[in-house]
Amino acid sequence: MRLLHTSDWHLGRSFHRVNLLSAQAAFVDHLVETVRRERVDAVLVAGDVYDRAVPPLAAVELFDDALHRLAALDVPTIMISGNHDSARRLGVGAGLIRRAGIHLRTDPAACATPVVLADDDGEVAFYGLPYLEPALVKDALGVEKAGHAAVLGAAMDRVRADLASRPAGTRSVVLAHAFVTGGEPSDSERDITVGGVASVPAGVFDGVDYVALGHLHGCQTLAERVRYSGSPLAYSFSETHHRKSMWLVDLGPGGEVSAERIDCPVPRPLARVRGRLEDLLADPALECHEQAWVEATLTDPVRPREPMARLAARFPHVLTLVFDPERPPEDTSLSYGRRLRDRTDQQILEGFVAHVRGGEGPDDRERALLSRALDAVRAEEARTEAPR
Repeated sequence: MRLLHTSDWHLGRSFHRVNLLSAQAAFVDHLVETVRRERVDAVLVAGDVYDRAVPPLAAVELFDDALHRLAALDVPTIMISGNHDSARRLGVGAGLIRRAGIHLRTDPAACATPVVLADDDGEVAFYGLPYLEPALVKDALGVEKAGHAAVLGAAMDRVRADLASRPAGTRSVVLAHAFVTGGEPSDSERDITVGGVASVPAGVFDGVDYVALGHLHGCQTLAERVRYSGSPLAYSFSETHHRKSMWLVDLGPGGEVSAERIDCPVPRPLARVRGRLEDLLADPALECHEQAWVEATLTDPVRPREPMARLAARFPHVLTLVFDPERPPEDTSLSYGRRLRDRTDQQILEGFVAHVRGGEGPDDRERALLSRALDAVRAEEARTEAPR
């Protein structure tokens, strides 16, 4: 049976104020074409369909379009809710939608009720484990202490019990939305830490043939049978070096797994550049980034004038600007008090300016301003301390 594993669409999300709806629509086009071209038997969407619980109308319309097009191909689709989705909203109409071959799994209590599909080699049971918020689902799953490992372990115990009741040779696939130990996170996933612990061991999924994971945005293989598809688009500059893709998985008659990455369309490459402003504007090696979405980190000791406008002249799609000025090494052998000993107030102020500028002290105009400020402070102190 051939499966297409994807996740973390985050429909409705933007990228540093850039609307990504057209890029997300292009991904849906690519998904539908891949299903048709590769003769996929089932599509797996492992959570975070939307970016927030109440998505914008345009995102809902795009999701509706995706469902209609997948249903028109007569290819079953199994989806679970993620931590960004509202499980109850996503699950509305699940019974009706199921008639079109779209199976929404959003209820934790139903995690051991599989979608059963068959091919020439027999049946495959698909178990959808929506994102399990420990505090909300521990009672339904019979867990005393709230924690990701505990609730996911309880859900998988139910899955294994159901699988054991099925005919010998039934193959199994689990969809889950979680942070599994060994996965590499990025800056764009929402923190799901509970009690200081966010991750669960991969061993919690033992006993099934394939685990289609969602939540982490980088495509990665934790084990031959346990994989993240990652998000189809980049949602932070920490994903600059990600290769965005889906997994095309072939599940053999005995549960054997082989997987191939299918690249997703890239609306615009990402680039992180770092250095002094004049160097970034002149360096010929950065020509390849001129049409990318750019995050620029400036290391100038003194903040340049109009840096964003000047960067945009070369990099028209620059989106973020970070300042990290170069600083000379400090003598840490002396205490702060020792370093200030025998220095005047004026020298202390000038030294502070030099410190925050990476060693470049104030010019004559700025020295005069500092002097006048000190004089004003002293005058105010003298006024308040004078006898009345």
